[in-house]
Amino acid sequence: MSKRIRTFIAVDTSESIRAQLEKLQQSLARSTDDVRWVEPKTVHLTLNFLGEIDERDVYAVCKSVEAAVAETPPFEMTVAGVGAFPNAARPRVIWAGVRQGSQELTAIHDAIDDALEGQGYPREARAFTPHFTIGRIRRTMPNPQLQNALEKRGNWEAGSFRVSEILVMASDLSSEGPTYSVMGRAPLGTAK
Repeated sequence: MSKRIRTFIAVDTSESIRAQLEKLQQSLARSTDDVRWVEPKTVHLTLNFLGEIDERDVYAVCKSVEAAVAETPPFEMTVAGVGAFPNAARPRVIWAGVRQGSQELTAIHDAIDDALEGQGYPREARAFTPHFTIGRIRRTMPNPQLQNALEKRGNWEAGSFRVSEILVMASDLSSEGPTYSVMGRAPLGTAK
C-alpha cells in the first residue's frame, strides 16, 4: 500500500520578510492572547492545497507545476497590509497581504489549477487571495482589541523579495505543529 502525503504548492519568502512578519506577530500579540501564531520559520504563501495525495503521484504533480510556471518570468513581491478572514470584526485567520506581485500570483495559481484539474485535482471553490497566514484564532468571536490593532496596521509593509521558483511541499502534522519539506522546485521562466 502506498503512502499518502499532505501536499500543497507554495511560495517561500526571504529571511528579512520572515523577520518583519515575526515583529508583526509580536506587536499584534500584545492585543490578544487568543491567537495561535504560525512559527515564523514555516510562514509561506500557499498557492494551491491538494490535500492527501498518493506518493506515486508526486512526480506528476511536480512536472505539472513546472510546466504551468515555465512561461512566467521571475517577479518582485511586496508583502504589505494586514487583515483577517473572514473579517477583522470576527477573525478566524490573521494574514499579511501582498501588494506588488498579486496579479502574477493569481495567474500562477490559476495556471496550476488548470494543469492539475486534468489530473483529477478539483479546483478550489473560493476565490484566491494571495496572503501569508501568520495566526489562527482559537475562538471565533468579536475581539475589539485585535480588530483595532489590525486596523491600525493596515498600511504595514515588510518589504519586497524576488520570486523565482514555486515549491511543491509536503506537510507532516504533529502535536508540535506542522513540519514542511520540499518535494519539488519549479523555477519560473524556464520556457524557451
